[in-house]
Amino acid sequence: MQEAVELHADLRERAGKGAARAARRAGKVPGVVYGGKEAPKIINLDPREIQKGMDSGAFFATIYTLKVGDDSERVIPRDLQVHPVKGLPQHVDLLRVTSSTRVTVEVPCTFLNEEESPGLKRGGVLNVVRFAIEVICGVDDIPQGFDVDLTGLEIGDSVHASTLSLPSGVELTITDRDFTIATVAAPTVVAEEEAEAAEGEEGEEGVEGEGAEGAESAEDEGAESGEKKDDE
Repeated sequence: MQEAVELHADLRERAGKGAARAARRAGKVPGVVYGGKEAPKIINLDPREIQKGMDSGAFFATIYTLKVGDDSERVIPRDLQVHPVKGLPQHVDLLRVTSSTRVTVEVPCTFLNEEESPGLKRGGVLNVVRFAIEVICGVDDIPQGFDVDLTGLEIGDSVHASTLSLPSGVELTITDRDFTIATVAAPTVVAEEEAEAAEGEEGEEGVEGEGAEGAESAEDEGAESGEKKDDE
């Protein structure tokens, strides 16, 4: 079971864009709590707590204990708006949850044992296809993260979803294929050298072809010249 993280908020008296802008000017992040059988609640939050969640990489997969005065309830972030330039949190939507709530969340991946991958040791490049894996599960079953083991991977090898160890009650949202999480690609320098070599071979073939055509053209011209002399 994931340990809940505390999140503190104050009630906001008014809703609307004007009130939200006023909250931001006061150094707060406006938000709303919805879901369950209760009415939505408009709140202001501490931007430092939201930023900490954003920096963790698992903000949308974290269960928070939201404390508003003497009241507390369990919530999970569902939407976050950030400033297009500064990247600071501007508004957050929080969903009330209970032990019976099932949610769709993205769980971050951690890639382990790069030093145990022969392909990476030879200069290969880890190409991450999915930094997070989307799953469906109960709020008490949300994994902290998925460990992706790179031990033994050679250049050209891939890690697929079937290698993940899914806890009880956790299901992948993609079930129709064994999707790729990461691959070990050839070094960029090697790939460029191979491409240049291939281009060089094509160029040589082109020169040879041009030479042959040139020789044929010369022979044709010689033949035509001889014919003209014979005619004269």
